Amino acid sequence: MAPYLFFFFATFTVLCAVGVIVNKNAVNAAFCLVLCLVGVAGLFVQLDAYFLAFILLLVYAGAVVALFLFIIMLLDVQGRQTAGFSGITTFSALMAFALLLTGLGTIAVKGHLDAPRLNRLAAEGAHLKPYAQQLFTTYLLPVQIIGFLLLIAMLGVIVLSRKHEAAEAAP
Repeated sequence: MAPYLFFFFATFTVLCAVGVIVNKNAVNAAFCLVLCLVGVAGLFVQLDAYFLAFILLLVYAGAVVALFLFIIMLLDVQGRQTAGFSGITTFSALMAFALLLTGLGTIAVKGHLDAPRLNRLAAEGAHLKPYAQQLFTTYLLPVQIIGFLLLIAMLGVIVLSRKHEAAEAAP
C-alpha cells in the first residue's frame, strides 16, 4: 500500500505544481499551490516526518497562501497576456531541459539511482507533544506577540485599502 500512496501523492503534487504554473488566474493558481503543499505534506507523512507535515500545512498552506490570496484579492490582479520569451528565459529553459534529459539518461543507463546507506533509526521528532509543550509554556509570550502583530498588520492593510477606495470614488 505504501508505494501506491507514494505514487499517488507524488503524481498529485506534480500535477498541482503544473496547475500553479499553467493557470492564468492568480486565485486558481494559489489554490493549486495549496493542493500542491497538501501533497508534499502527504509525502512527509509517508516519511514519518509528522512535524514537518504539520508545520508545512500550518505555516505555508495556512498562513502564506492565505496572505497571497488576501493580497491578490486586495490588488484585484487579473491574468493578462505575457510577451514572448526573452533570451535569458529561453536559455534557462533549454538548460533545465538539458539537465532533465541528462538525469533521465543516467537513470536509463544505470537502471536505478544509488540510495544513501542509512541506519534505520526510530524517527525522532515524529511526535508533537514535546514541541507543543515548549510552544505553550516556554515560548507562549513570543507566539502571542507575533500573532498580535500579524493581526495589527492585517487590520492596517484593510484600513489602508478602504482609504484608497474612498479617495478613488471622491472625484
